Amino acid sequence: MSRVVRVAGGRFAPGHLGELTRIVSFDLVDAAVTEAGKTQKRVRDLPARVVVYLMLAGALFPGLGYPLVWAKLVGGLEGLPVASPTASALRQARVRLGAEPMRVLFDLLRGPAAGAVRRGVWWQGRLVVAVDGTQLGVPDEAANLTVYRKNACNHGTTGYPLLRLVALVGCGTRTVIDAVFGPTASGETVYAAQLTRSLRAGMILLADRNFAGQQLLAAVAATGADLLVRVKNGRRLPVCRAVADGSWISRIGSVEVRVVRCEITIVTSVGRRSGVYQLVTTVTDPAVPAAELIRLYHDRWEIETVYLELKATILGGRVLRARTPTGLEQEVYALLCAYRALRLAIADATLAAPGLDPDRASFTLALETARDQLIHAAGVIADSAIDLVGAIGRAVLARPMPDRRLRVSPRVVKRAISNYAASTRKGRIHGPSYKATLSIEILDSEALTSPAPV
Repeated sequence: MSRVVRVAGGRFAPGHLGELTRIVSFDLVDAAVTEAGKTQKRVRDLPARVVVYLMLAGALFPGLGYPLVWAKLVGGLEGLPVASPTASALRQARVRLGAEPMRVLFDLLRGPAAGAVRRGVWWQGRLVVAVDGTQLGVPDEAANLTVYRKNACNHGTTGYPLLRLVALVGCGTRTVIDAVFGPTASGETVYAAQLTRSLRAGMILLADRNFAGQQLLAAVAATGADLLVRVKNGRRLPVCRAVADGSWISRIGSVEVRVVRCEITIVTSVGRRSGVYQLVTTVTDPAVPAAELIRLYHDRWEIETVYLELKATILGGRVLRARTPTGLEQEVYALLCAYRALRLAIADATLAAPGLDPDRASFTLALETARDQLIHAAGVIADSAIDLVGAIGRAVLARPMPDRRLRVSPRVVKRAISNYAASTRKGRIHGPSYKATLSIEILDSEALTSPAPV
């Protein structure tokens, strides 16, 4: 029994990403290398294009050293004369490449991937996006410590230096539209200001109360995008005029906003919990009910799922590999590119099934299928008949996850040093996730007492 493998010729043969090569194509990688000025003057055993794919493959196999990642790339190329580089040769090739080609490649790949009008992807004709930040651990090396630092915590300092990543994500497809990262010395809002370059009219941005600063809100509004942001309950916003549903029109600096104040109650089999939430939005049309805006805000949690997939599903909770700041930059861009490619493959598949909500596509299944395709060097070059679904898409469509149910998973960390107790406290629900019912009550502007000017 024989199998035909179609890959690039000669020394470029190991440069592939399995079926994901159709998304991160040879032409795209070559364009990134050329724009970064890293095209080799002579064809080595490890051409620049091959090293880019090595970095992308490393992002899919973060638990392996680069010699073992190389073995994955050439595992399906039996019979072809491929190089057998040493660990030192692979390291030197990565250093020669640098971070710029990976940054350019991410710029070429990033952007909205909404496709057709789908539930959860669009709202009232606007693309639903969210912004938030997270932190990634980096190796505790002297070179890394010149840029990245260990953060203070309740038990001293973090075990590893940390890198801050802030991303703009499409909530329906969970694709990364844009991202910036750097030391934790700068806060999330500093990095978020750079992401306004990717906002435009026809979007609505969801963000938590950390991003409700006057300057950042004004910068977002200036792009033409709408926003829906939570603000602190104690922030008293003046009532300029009331809206019939209990919300009211106010101002934050030069931006006119609509304020929605509500009480949300969650009831489970072990108790109930209520909380007051205050949202502001530039969607001031009174025809849009306040309750609909509250339900929309829940989609902000999709960005938390993105970070879960990056940090837990792909990285498996590991710190990054690189021992230098330049290497870390190279590695993070490779991780973002690989994740982007996986999410585009999932989006293509779900578009082929109009009745399937993109939320039901299993990221873990897509990742494992992509890894298998890479090992077998399968689907690298598409046949004459273009198959947008592919093996990854067929695997996802064959085993969709069940429809999402309303459930509550309390914030509990099962460690002795945790501040979140595992026992039940009054007014708190702890333990496993529970089926829940949710009720919303709009609190109108008359409930406020002596609102102070902004």
